[in-house]
Amino acid sequence: MLEQDGELVDLNRHLLDVERAVRERYGSAALEAEPALCCPVDYDAQYLDAIPAEIIERDYGCGDPSKHVAQGETVLDLGSGGGKICYIAAQVVGAAGKVIGVDRNDQMLELARKYQTPIGEKLGYANVEFRKGSIQDLALNLETFEAYLSENPITSTDDWLRAEAYADSLRSKEPLVASDSVDVVVSNCVLNLVSKADRSHLFSEIFRVLKRGGRAVISDIVCDEPVPAHLQNDARLWSGCMSGAFIEHELLQAFALAQFYGIEILSRQKEAWATVEGIEFRSVTICAYKGKEGPCLDQKQAVIYNGPWAQVMDDDGQTLYRGQRMAVCGKTYEIYNREPYAQQITPVPAAESVPLSEAKEFDCRQNAVRPPSTTKGRDYLVTQLPGDSCCGDVDCC
Repeated sequence: MLEQDGELVDLNRHLLDVERAVRERYGSAALEAEPALCCPVDYDAQYLDAIPAEIIERDYGCGDPSKHVAQGETVLDLGSGGGKICYIAAQVVGAAGKVIGVDRNDQMLELARKYQTPIGEKLGYANVEFRKGSIQDLALNLETFEAYLSENPITSTDDWLRAEAYADSLRSKEPLVASDSVDVVVSNCVLNLVSKADRSHLFSEIFRVLKRGGRAVISDIVCDEPVPAHLQNDARLWSGCMSGAFIEHELLQAFALAQFYGIEILSRQKEAWATVEGIEFRSVTICAYKGKEGPCLDQKQAVIYNGPWAQVMDDDGQTLYRGQRMAVCGKTYEIYNREPYAQQITPVPAAESVPLSEAKEFDCRQNAVRPPSTTKGRDYLVTQLPGDSCCGDVDCC
């Protein structure tokens, strides 16, 4: 039992009801459109022409993460449903890219797979596939596991233990999605449907499958206040993307706890999509990057924060002061030279490269200013006066 807001909740029963409610409601929504499940989204019309009306009508989302993918990338869509985001992303990444949709709902998978061949023929290439799995367990191929269960039904404890061992073997030897294999993980209004008990593993799985430097772009429904227990126990509100909604800042915090960096809100719905007992629910799209893991080694670089704030602090406690050459380790230097930081940072490379094999450990959180002599090198005392050339990239007046 769990006490929540003064109410006792049977956690096991609650989780079972959530999974059943989501499965049954979205199974029905795959067969007949249910407008209440979706939040109005403006998709790029040029990508909709290749997608059959049946998929468009039975799409249930709250944002468009596909607009944040790029040509040639490998994209993983969590909770891909009827496949709309996958088929849009397929056109953005092009023939050189790849799109994988993961869903556990049989009716949705059937709808998505129904049009794979005709859409591929229309585009001139086929770069989309759909796999059955739980988004909080991206290692287990549920179709393969279900085939095993059909041949080896569970009638005893020993059967159950053998099935668990087989599932673990599948995760290890034939993962549904391999580690470090995806450039971008996208999801459209699905993370809130995962039970709270599974959410830590969900974010760990997103992190696992991403390549170093990869990113997650997630559109989801968030709330501005905690959802009380009696609303969390409303199966229809949960399957309707409200009872399980993250509090807005907690969604970003979940990425930080999973060791993502560069976490930011790309878009936020101004007006509430729905309000229940004074709690507002709205759509946001979040982006978060993988790649800050590893040792911090001093290679004598610095970065200058351009502003406009007087100072900013990153997730690890490194503070950058506007206009000052802040000492950073080699790993942080590389991160700050990529998105989402690159436009706010002026890099100051070391005058003499320090090989990683010779670099010493460095704690960026000491917030040290890098002396100009360090980045200018041993011969920094040189004197050089301007000649006839101009300063800047236009002719002198």
